[in-house]
Amino acid sequence: MPTSSAFHRRNRPSPSLGLRALRRSRALLAVGAVFFVAGASAAGPNREIRWERFMRVPGVLDVAGPRADGRMVVAAAGGLSLLGRTGSLTRYARGPGGYLPARGETYIALSRARRLRSAGCSFRRDDVYALDPVDHPGVTVVARSGKARRFADLPPGSFLSTIAYDGVGRFGYRLLVTAIVSGQTTLYAIDCRGRATVVVHGAPRVEGGAAVAPSGFGRFAGRLIAADELTGRIYAFGARGGLRLVASPAISAGSDIGVESIGFAPRSFTRPQAAYLADLAAPGSPTTGSDSLLRMPADRLVRSGVHGGDLVVATEARGVTLAIRCRQRCSVRRIGRALDATHAEGHIAFSAP
Repeated sequence: MPTSSAFHRRNRPSPSLGLRALRRSRALLAVGAVFFVAGASAAGPNREIRWERFMRVPGVLDVAGPRADGRMVVAAAGGLSLLGRTGSLTRYARGPGGYLPARGETYIALSRARRLRSAGCSFRRDDVYALDPVDHPGVTVVARSGKARRFADLPPGSFLSTIAYDGVGRFGYRLLVTAIVSGQTTLYAIDCRGRATVVVHGAPRVEGGAAVAPSGFGRFAGRLIAADELTGRIYAFGARGGLRLVASPAISAGSDIGVESIGFAPRSFTRPQAAYLADLAAPGSPTTGSDSLLRMPADRLVRSGVHGGDLVVATEARGVTLAIRCRQRCSVRRIGRALDATHAEGHIAFSAP
């Protein structure tokens, strides 16, 4: 699967189209929407913390989890792997009937066990849902057994840019996927039968990691949070079609540079826990990446002032890391960064206690 910045440029909407969508979105944001913007500051309770290179994973694109057994799921160009508590990496869903990644940024999400009465079916715990973002837009599901099948099809010509599972419930405990066409984003909610419903249409472009905000995240609780790397803006998509601006951090923005990766810190941290982030090798991009899985120990995040339920985000270039806390208002703080060469992709995922 191509990983160069030239590939990204071929398959992403142009910045000019994104800006036109942004101008259109201002009208949407102005209609009854209330939002707060906080600038990022360089100072935290302690000096900046750093992501560490944990292990080499060729073509690494994303990480999700933990599963019920405590293992994390790692997505790469060659397929899926399971990361154990001791740091072992085991190939997963690679046999007959297994998962073969599509071309592009095949981000993943992990489902939870949930019965959807209206659909007459259930999501199962620890099934992996992977994007087919470019050639045949849609989603593949990989069962715990390692067997894969096509789960949902989305309109041809769409560029699928984020995926998340709604474990909070505002979106009906469905799978959430964003698709970009002509610089504008459509948010789909997909039930356990693979039936897609449009929730938001004509929104600004978003790409990379996405996550549903937990109950303590102020007025944005239960909304899907995703970012636009071109402008650096972070948005909240509502289950009833609304869109709000969460923050516009004062950091670098642009193609292959701006905010890319998103994850919510678990309610409590213990010493063995850690955050994980994919650092993809991307020759020709502003930062070339290291083809490594990066790790941030929980105690570093705690010392930097991160609380359970805070949003942790990282930029694609150098993994500049911010902590965002929303109550009545939102605050944004810069807390650290990764390697000078880091080219971050996908979600920020937190391991089990």
